[in-house]
Amino acid sequence: MPVYTLPELPYDYAALAPVISPEIIELHHDKHHAAYVKGANDTLEQLAEARDKEQWGSVNGLEKNLAFHLSGHILHSVYWHNMSGDGGGEPLAADGLGELADAIAESFGSFAAFRAQLSKAAATTQGSGWGVLAHEPLSGRLIVEQVYDHQGNVGQGATPILVFDAWEHAFYLQYRNQKVDFIEAMWQVVDWQDVARRYAAAKSRTDVLLLAP
Repeated sequence: MPVYTLPELPYDYAALAPVISPEIIELHHDKHHAAYVKGANDTLEQLAEARDKEQWGSVNGLEKNLAFHLSGHILHSVYWHNMSGDGGGEPLAADGLGELADAIAESFGSFAAFRAQLSKAAATTQGSGWGVLAHEPLSGRLIVEQVYDHQGNVGQGATPILVFDAWEHAFYLQYRNQKVDFIEAMWQVVDWQDVARRYAAAKSRTDVLLLAP
C-alpha cells in the first residue's frame, strides 16, 4: 500500500490564471508532483528489499533518492496551498494577519526587504530549486532559504511556510526563460491566510527541536 499520496488541488486548473495557466497547473500537479509521490513510494519498497537482502551498499543512495522525492512531495504540497486566485498584496493587521506581518518586519526590517530577498533567492538558485520562507525554531525568526533541487542549503528543523517553485516546469510553457517575470507574478497569488496558518503551526512546535533532558 502506498505510504504517500498525491493531494488534490484546492482549486481548479484555471483558478490562478492569468498568473499561471491552466495547462501548467495540470501538468505540474498531475505529472510532476505525481512523479515525486511515486518516486518516494517506489524508493521505500527498494529500501525494504535492500534491508531484507542486506544490500547495505545501496542503502545510502536509496536514502538520498528518498529525500529527493519526499522533499519534492512536501514542497509541492505546501506550494499549491500557498496560492489563491484571491491572493496577493501583503499581510496586514486589518486582515487578521498582524502576527505574521510583525514577524516579517522583525526578521527582515520591512515587507519590501523580505519580498526582495525571497524573490532574489528564487531567481538566483543555480539550476533547479526553490525560494523558501521558513520558520527557524531556535531563534523563532523567519528566514529565507535557497533550496537546490529539493534538499540542499536548508537549516535542519526549519519549517517552510511559503515556497516559490523555480524549476522550469513551473513556468516555462508560459514564461519561457523569463524566470524573474514568473517570480514577480507569483506575488499576485500568494495566499497570506495560508502562510499565516503555517506560521502559527510552526511556532507551536518550537520547543520540540531541542528538548531539555
